[in-house]
Amino acid sequence: MLKGKTVLLGVTGGIACFKAAALASMLVKQHACVEVVMTKNATEFVTPLTFEQLTGNRVSVDTFDRNFVHQVEHISLANRADMVLIAPATANVIAKLAHGLADDMLTTTVLACSCPKAIAPAMNTGMYENPVTQDNIETLRRYGWEIVDPASGRLACGTSGKGRLPEPEDLLEVCLHTLAHEKDMAGLRVLVTAGPTRESIDPVRYITNHSSGRMGYSIAAAAARRGAEVTLVSGPTALKKPAYVKTVDVTSAQDMFEAVTGAAADADVIIKAAAVADYRPAVVAANKIKKSDGDLAIPLERTKDILGTLGASRRDGQFICGFSMETENVLENSRAKLIKKNIDMIAANDLNTEGAGFGVSTNVLTLITREGEISLPLMSKDDAADALLDAIMRMR
Repeated sequence: MLKGKTVLLGVTGGIACFKAAALASMLVKQHACVEVVMTKNATEFVTPLTFEQLTGNRVSVDTFDRNFVHQVEHISLANRADMVLIAPATANVIAKLAHGLADDMLTTTVLACSCPKAIAPAMNTGMYENPVTQDNIETLRRYGWEIVDPASGRLACGTSGKGRLPEPEDLLEVCLHTLAHEKDMAGLRVLVTAGPTRESIDPVRYITNHSSGRMGYSIAAAAARRGAEVTLVSGPTALKKPAYVKTVDVTSAQDMFEAVTGAAADADVIIKAAAVADYRPAVVAANKIKKSDGDLAIPLERTKDILGTLGASRRDGQFICGFSMETENVLENSRAKLIKKNIDMIAANDLNTEGAGFGVSTNVLTLITREGEISLPLMSKDDAADALLDAIMRMR
């Protein structure tokens, strides 16, 4: 996702340097060119050789390194960088950058950069919460830096509190959000639904389905990377909440109905990927239903039709995409749903197709509109999400 992009990774002197090494490896796996600039203190924790082996590029530490005699290295690095990320960032380096001090290779290089910049503070809680450090962080924010909030937990000094460097996966997401896609959805408000719903039978049992929520989460993450303001209404899943997305957790079909209809009026694009229960128990038992020798019948009643409600109350200029999971007559049933619900697109998939459906990381979608159909090949759900958004943007 970062092919052709150069990330300038600044590493300063903190015990969390080891996470920066893991991040460098992840960036390389995303095909980014990673240029690492370390402070001299950082080399006391992790050697430059570690980063050189991971990235395939020479690490810069010394402003006056004579190996770069034929070029002004800090200016060359600054010109090549598509993004700067400093992780971990000590209180000292934060203070320097906030006030334009440039007395080493890292601060000199960053001062010359005009690309997007992000910084991940990592330090003792007392140092982080010190008003001077907070003022410096706010100064950087005012100058356009993205501040990656530190995590809370046990620190190297033995205390617990806020100041831990976020995990490499979270730092990677900062880079992906900045660089992975052009911001062609900037200014759009996107509402996405994902996951299953749970309809209670009694305090112990419920009715649900096999949806993992992966497709909806991939769509929400992809839309955020393209610059959209995204709200994700999610049923119960085991997935990590996507970064840069407002997530609203719900449980039942009624919960999802209320959350979606409450947010729909402000949305420019609605993508309803959740697998919402069509039926729920007519009566929820107050206590656990005890087993007996005979059979048990549970009367069911219809849940509210979320997609139909959205289609009936849509405002001008609003784009609505639904999902259709079928096991037979996929195209016919999905097209009928498109017309009945008064929406713009149906993303249909056949549960019988290998690699499609619930609980897998891939999907095979057919995008159905009133004008025709687009059949997508087997691809990851992340790629399918971008293909779906591409089609929506073309139609808009």
